[in-house]
Formats: sequence, structure tokens, C-alpha cells
Amino acid sequence: MPSSASTSSLTTLVNALVPSARTDSRLRGDLLEDCQEILESHIGQNREADIGHLGGLIKKQLLQSSNSTTALRFSNLLSRLLEEPLLSRKHAVLLFLHSIAFSEPSSGIPVFLPSITSAQPHAAPQSNVEPRRPLTPITNGNQRPEHQSQSKADMLRAYRLKIGRPQLPENLVLRDALYILQGISGKYVHFVAEGDTAASHNGANTSTSSLSTTDRRVVFVEDGKLTIGVPTRSLIHKLSELGHLYARVVAFVQSKEGKSSVGMIEQSLCHHLQTQLTEYYRLIAVLESQMYMSSDDEDVKEESGLTLRRLEVWIDEWRLRMRMMSVCVEGCKDSHGGALVSLIHTYTDNGDPFVRRFTDALLEEVSTPFFMTLQRWLFSGELHDPFLEFFVALNPGLADVQYVARGLGMGTVLGFGEGDIEDGDASGRKEESGLRLWEEKYRFRKEMLPSFVGETFGRKIFSTGKSLNFIRYSCHDSDWVVTQNRLGNTGRKLVYSDIGGLERSIDSAYQIASQRLFDVFFDKFKLLDHLRALKSYLMLRQGDFADQLLETIGPSLNRPANTLYRHNLTATLESAVRNSNAQYDPPDVLRRLDARMLEYSHGEIGWDVFTLEYKVDAPIDTVLDPVSMEKYLRLFNHLWKMRRVDAALGHGWVRITKGTRMFARVPELEASWHQVRIVMAEMIHFMRQLQAYCHLEVIECSWKSLLEFIEKKEGDLDGLIEAHNSYLDRMVKKVLLLSPKTGKEENILTQVREVFNIILQFREATDNLYNHSLAEAGRRDNLRDKDRGIFETPLDEDAARNANPSESLPRILRRIKDYSLAFSDRALAIVVALNSHPDLDCKFLGVRLSFSDFYRAKKEQLQLQHAQNQK
Repeated sequence: MPSSASTSSLTTLVNALVPSARTDSRLRGDLLEDCQEILESHIGQNREADIGHLGGLIKKQLLQSSNSTTALRFSNLLSRLLEEPLLSRKHAVLLFLHSIAFSEPSSGIPVFLPSITSAQPHAAPQSNVEPRRPLTPITNGNQRPEHQSQSKADMLRAYRLKIGRPQLPENLVLRDALYILQGISGKYVHFVAEGDTAASHNGANTSTSSLSTTDRRVVFVEDGKLTIGVPTRSLIHKLSELGHLYARVVAFVQSKEGKSSVGMIEQSLCHHLQTQLTEYYRLIAVLESQMYMSSDDEDVKEESGLTLRRLEVWIDEWRLRMRMMSVCVEGCKDSHGGALVSLIHTYTDNGDPFVRRFTDALLEEVSTPFFMTLQRWLFSGELHDPFLEFFVALNPGLADVQYVARGLGMGTVLGFGEGDIEDGDASGRKEESGLRLWEEKYRFRKEMLPSFVGETFGRKIFSTGKSLNFIRYSCHDSDWVVTQNRLGNTGRKLVYSDIGGLERSIDSAYQIASQRLFDVFFDKFKLLDHLRALKSYLMLRQGDFADQLLETIGPSLNRPANTLYRHNLTATLESAVRNSNAQYDPPDVLRRLDARMLEYSHGEIGWDVFTLEYKVDAPIDTVLDPVSMEKYLRLFNHLWKMRRVDAALGHGWVRITKGTRMFARVPELEASWHQVRIVMAEMIHFMRQLQAYCHLEVIECSWKSLLEFIEKKEGDLDGLIEAHNSYLDRMVKKVLLLSPKTGKEENILTQVREVFNIILQFREATDNLYNHSLAEAGRRDNLRDKDRGIFETPLDEDAARNANPSESLPRILRRIKDYSLAFSDRALAIVVALNSHPDLDCKFLGVRLSFSDFYRAKKEQLQLQHAQNQK
């Protein structure tokens, strides 16, 4: 009888090797009984000396029936067994395991050593110990025993029948598997919501949409008689992934049906998904037909019927498809329109050819509405985007605004002062400036731009459509049909699969639209003539007109501003035009020229508030916008003051030169007049250099750059607006001597205008000296005539009238000296400031004004004289 210790050890061994024996007492008893019989057959036999022979026999059998890896593994295990110090009967252990391996399956003992069980004995063991059960007699050394002709599946099936828990038939599991693929619970396999412990017993009642919005898990339902094996469960779990993805896609498509807020791109996505689902339904139908295929011949049925393994192979490709569709569905929750197209395009950057092909096909379908909108915008300038999916958006506040060509009036031949621009036309249509409509009517939405287009081409598309819309609705181009036909001939159907053709179409449309827009502006609306007019009149580049205007309107501007009237100013302006070459300019240009007074305060005279104005309307005001016209007025104000000061110096110099012989009769004033002529020459030099700098180096050079851009006709209307703004900004910056340094923006300009005031005051003081000298010379001539007895000659009426008896000669000379010193100080300060100016042209102006550091040397001389006088 075996001891209790050996029985306990066998029980532990059986429980470890056969887990089902832990709960099945009958099975455990049978296994213990068989093991006891094997052990009793070997009691008392000492075969430790033959353990090497037994190990070699087993290894030889493994090499014949298996591979070298199995034999090598057995050798490693045998060496570890021999090295184990706690086991004393190692030969008996090895022989016991060897006997178990060759036990008959009907005995109920499981196969503990599969590699040994499958081994084929090449010869009878060299041992006197008989095995527990005799092997079937063999006729050939290479023939297997009769019980080993059964497959492992048959042996496993026999074992399951013995323990009383048969497997669930595969056809029932397969039926549930087809339900699972459609997101529906079956009889034995259920889809349940995460956290739901109760599984529905009626799988057909568990709808797909009811579980689509929650996390789900698979639950197996067993009736106690049949069991579902672990491998089958694993296969079902793999198949359930496809069902879960299918349910998610179906729920998304159903959620978008019938909703008016769903965009066209999302509709295209749903259509493509529905097409894929239709193919998926067709696959399910094929699989179901395979499942019900029957045949009288069991072998044929095994080969042609559907199994779980075959089902997994069939749906492997669809698993990848559903994954991609599910990813797109998840992306749609936060994206729409062009952003959705761009999101799907990112999936094309994948090394898997299947993923790339699937994504390309999906994009071809989904991007169709985008390309339809793109083609209409690119070739017609029309935006049809009811769901705001395009990367160009219409400003709702300017949707109904139109450009209206507003007449300026032709009240007179030249039309001065008539036809002011009103806020609206007679029909009450809402109007805006051309520039605001051009810049703000349509917006560029970068977030909706697909990544395969790129921002550079996106900007070209945006500009092309705006240009076509502008030509059609703002410029009222009669050749619009011709332009559209040119675009239609060069354009092609835009699709995602032809990105290269898309880029060529964009470039071609951009060039055609931009070229036509340039032609409309410069040929139909004569933009270049208006730019020349602004240069000639507001920047005083037409010298005869400027001289005529200054001569005719100058006396009126000396009066207070509140005594001047607009009709008098316009009449004077018309006279200046008729007396100069300006009369030959186009009538459309002359009727836009006007003279007016700015807002004035008490005490200001006409020189302070007079300005010329050039009126523009749509669509010219897109380039010559109100901000630009304010800059032109600012330039005119500065250049007009400069012209006034220069004219005042010129007239004063002529008057002094003519009075030289008269000044000789007052010899004590000769030195004063000599000093006046020197100072006046300095002032003339200052003004002439400043005028030459403004007109030649700034205005003409800037004009040349603008003409070069216009002649090239490259770029779009935005490029033209930018070129004009650069031209205008350069003139404002250089003419007004503005510095970008903090705190010095208006410093030099303020000093220049102070110099203008000083020169005018100096000119007034020299006029007083001239009148005084003329009166004194006449008085002395009368005294000499009286001494000679000649009839007394009356004094010069002009000199008598202009002479100021309240102002004495010393005061006049002191004023002249003060103004001379003030001019030198301001001129030196301007020169010093220009020498540190960051602009090279302004810096060179300082060199020209100083002429060999004259002002610096003069200031040092005056400081030295002042120091000597102090001593």
C-alpha cells in the first residue's frame, strides 16, 4: 500500500498537470489510481545505472518523430533532472513520465508530454520492466501504434466527453459570430454596455444604435450543458472588434440623415461610408450562404463550408477598412468642411499601401463638393458655400453692398467744386469705399484650407476669385464673357487625384484674372492718368501751374480764413489751369481737381488752411483710398509751404537787387544790406536744396519705381495696392524727413517748419528795411534838390505807404540780426539731425545743406565772439 505522503505528492502532481481534476473528484481518483499502478510496477527495481540508456532511447525517439529543437530541449531538462540533489529515484521519475507518455487515451490520463507522446519507438526499450499496458503488436519498426493513429482533436474530444462538458457546436457559435459582425447580440454571445451586468437573452432586440454611443463589451452566455472553449472565445473577441466599429459607423451615418445642418462634404462622407457598408452587407450575405452550405459528403462539407477560422480570414481586410472609417467618423465630431478634408488627407502619409489606397479613394469622393466650390470660385468669381465649408467666406455685413460709379458733375467746363461724393445714391443702395469692399467683403479662412492645397496656392485662389468678382460686379467689364471663356479654355475639371493639374489651373487662372484686372484699371479707368494728376497737382510737379496758382491766389490767402469763399478759390484755380499747360490734360482729370479750405480756428489766415483736393470714386478708390488721399494732402500742405517760402525769397532777392543803386544814396546802410544779401543767399541755398531733394531725389525716384511695377503688370490688385502704398509711404517718410527713432518722428519736420516761419519773418523785416531805405533816400534827394533850388520831388508813394513810422531803424536791424541767427541755429540743428538719420537719402541731404560744414564753423565763430565780448 502506498504511504499517505506518496499519495499526497501524487495528488499535488495530478492537480498541477490536470487543472480540471481539482474540481472533479472522479477524474482525480481515476488519475491517482492509474499513477499508483505505474509506480507499483516499478517498486523494488533499481535502474539508476540504466538512466543514461533510457534518456538516449527517448532522445532517439524524439529525433525520429520531431525535430532537433525538441530533442535539445529534452536534453536540457534531463541534465537539470540529474543535477537536482533532492530527488533520489531519478530513473523511476523518468521511467514514470515515459510510461505516462505512452499510455492509452482511453485510460483517461491526459497527455502530459506531448513531444514524447508523439514520438515513435524505433526499437523496444532495453529494460526488463514491462510497461503498464502492452503496446499493440507492430509489423514494421516505423509504424505507429494503433491508438496513435487518432488526431489530437479526437483525443481532446474524447477527453471532453469523459468529463461530461461537451463543446458548443461550431455552427451555433458561427451563427452568433455573423450577428456580432453586424453589431447585434446573438444567443450565446451578447454585446452589453460597459458596466451593465445583465445580458439580454434576446439578441435580436438589442439594436445597434442603442449601444453605439457607449463603450461595449462581449459577454458569453452558457446553458450549463455546453461550454465555449478559450480558443473560440478568443476568435469571437477578434470578430467583435469589427462589429463594434461597424456599429459606430452606422450610428454616425444614421445621425446625419435628414439633418439640414449637415454640410456637403459631410454628406459626401456619409455617402461613401454608406457605399462601403453596402459592400459589407454583401459580404455578410455571402458568408451566411457559406454557413448554410450543406452536403451529404462530410469531407466536401469540411472543405467548402464556413468555419470561425475561415471567417476571420474573410473579414481581415474589412477590419482595416472599418478602422479607417471609424477614425474618419471620430474626426468628424470636431471638424467639417475643408478642415475635414485636410484631416483625412493626413492619413495618406502612411507606409501601408492598403491604407493609402483606401484614403485616396475616400478623399476622391469626399472632396468632390470642395472642388465644385473651388472651380466655381476660381473660374467665375462666384462663391456658393451654404454650409461655410470653403476657405473663402463672405462678410455678411457687406453681402448686399455694391459699387456705384458716382458722378462728379460737369457744372462748368472744367467742373471745379461740383459733384461732391455723397453717402449713397438715389436708389438708396448701401455703398462702401472700394478698398473696404476689396479687403473685407471676402475673408480668407486658413483653418478651412486643405493641406494638399497649401497656403501659397490658397492665397492665389483667394485673389483670383476676388479679382473676377471685382471685374464683374465693380468694374462692370463688358469683356467679362471673353475673360470667362479664356478661363474656361484653360481650366479643367478639378479632382483630388490630379494635384499637378490643379496647381497648373490655379496659376493660369491667377495670371489671366490679374492681367485682366490690370487692363481694366489702366485702360478703362485710366488709373495711370489719375496717378500722374496727383503727382502734377498735389505734389506741385507741374511748375507752371504751381507758379500760376501761387501768383493768382497768393494775395487772397494773406487775408483771414473766415473772409475766403470757396467759389472764389475755385475760380482762381480755374484761372491757373487755363493759364498753364494743365489745360491740355484730360477733362476727366481736370473735373476732379478742386480747391477748398480746411477747418480753421480764429486768427488763422488763408495760407494756413488752403488745400487742393483730387476727387476719386469707385473703383479707383480701391487704390486711391481715403487714407492714401490724406497722405497726398499732407504732402501738398508741406510742399505748398515750401513753394510759398521759396517764392517769397525769390521776390525779395529781385527787389533787393533792383534797389542796389537806390541803397547807395544811404551809405550808412550799405553794411546792413550786404549782410542781408549774405543771409538771404544762405536761405535761398537752403530752400533750393530742400526742394531739389524732395522733387528730384524722392518724388521722381519713387515715381520711377512705381512705373516699373505697372509696366511689368505682375501680381494682383493687392500687389498694385501694396506698390502704391509703398510709393506713397516712401514719399511721406522722405519728404517730411520722418525718423523711425522713438521721440524723433516729428522733430526734424518741426524744425524745418520753424525755419519756414523764420524765413518769412526775415523777409518781412527786410521789406521794412527796404521801405525805410527807400523813404530815406527820397528824403535826402529832396534835401539836395532844395539846396540846389530844384523843385521838390514827391516821395515814393509805395515807400511812404509801406513805411512803418512806429518802427525805428535800430529795431528793424535788430530783428534782421535775430532772424539771421535763429535761421543759422535751426539750420545747424537740422543738419546735425540729418547726419544721424537712418535713411541714406536724408543723411545726404544734410551734407548738401551744410556745404563744407559752413553752419558748424559759423556757430563756432559766433561762440568765440560771444566769449570775447563777455571778457
